[in-house]
Amino acid sequence: MAFSLAAFSYIISLIVDAFLIFFAIFHVIAFDELKTEYKNPIEQCNSLNPLVPFEYGLHLLINFLFLISGEWFSILINAPLIAYHINRYLTRPVMSGPGLYDATSILNANVLARCQREGWIKLAFYLLCFFYYLYGMITSLIH
Repeated sequence: MAFSLAAFSYIISLIVDAFLIFFAIFHVIAFDELKTEYKNPIEQCNSLNPLVPFEYGLHLLINFLFLISGEWFSILINAPLIAYHINRYLTRPVMSGPGLYDATSILNANVLARCQREGWIKLAFYLLCFFYYLYGMITSLIH
């Protein structure tokens, strides 16, 4: 067994992807609480907005590791979500701080449904990627 840069990239990706899964679950729960009017939208947006740049940064870190290790298929899998993140952040509402969620418009039914659907899709994507990264780690350690 040889420990390569690709194996290191997949190990780090597994750990980071576990955090991203946690963030996606937190987003889904937060939007469900807003949907059932259990929480105040200002408090909820204040707790969600600081996590957005952190989530995007972690996702870019994974892909940077794949780039330097030459794992092109893994980059190709993640490219649509990176493009979506860039587009989403560039078209975000005008706010004073970093983040995506505006407390004044988050309770709009269309915005809330879109954000909740986005959370579920990201959760599914990160879960599928977790198992792919596990497979990639095992195959890179075997070779």
